[in-house]
Amino acid sequence: MLCIKNISKSFIQRGLVLNNLCIDVNEGDSIAIMGPSGSGKTTLMNIIGLLDKPDNGEITFRGASIANFNDDESAVYRNRNIGFVFQDHLLLPHLTVSENILLPLLAAKYSSDELALKEQHVIELMKKTGISDLADKYPFRISGGEAQRVALVRALANNPSILLADEPTGSLDAKNADILGELLLEMNREFGITLILATHSSDLAKKMTRILQLGEGKLIDLTHPPSGRGDEFRKCILE
Repeated sequence: MLCIKNISKSFIQRGLVLNNLCIDVNEGDSIAIMGPSGSGKTTLMNIIGLLDKPDNGEITFRGASIANFNDDESAVYRNRNIGFVFQDHLLLPHLTVSENILLPLLAAKYSSDELALKEQHVIELMKKTGISDLADKYPFRISGGEAQRVALVRALANNPSILLADEPTGSLDAKNADILGELLLEMNREFGITLILATHSSDLAKKMTRILQLGEGKLIDLTHPPSGRGDEFRKCILE
């Protein structure tokens, strides 16, 4: 589905962050990317979502090269294929919960019939995530856990192929973190959405089918680690 080959990314103040990094993502994967702060997890997520560009390397999505898309092409790619959930829910305070969720649909300029189908999908998602009764409330009147569920539904409103979640439980207590983690997996299983998340939480990472460790600009697959080094990596990341 998604193939990233030999991408590198450097910044003036931080130096080389990603170093000839490679990753293949299959349809329906659930992937946790772990690593210390500053290791480049957010940079990698931004590159996958075409919010940032690598210095070099190739990115293909369903067989088509996307690494050199211009701004307009990148925006279309994101709107059609990518949903984002961040550590901060980024809800607009002057809009209600339902208005926040529907905002991406309005920006996509769907026909009235298409919009009606999308809105019905949103209603079902709100039921599944337990936020239907919050539709007319403003963000300052709901809890942090509820706000993250709203952000999740907003990310799924356009039926994306890939859901990118950057530290989605980082600001939540243990109970709400567990609820959100289960919801992410439910969306992955039920809708076949490919889930890629960056996290410091080993509890959340263990729920995924693949765990990748980012360090020194490269990824190591802890699900299938290099021969003889599995115990070392698992001890470092998961204990």
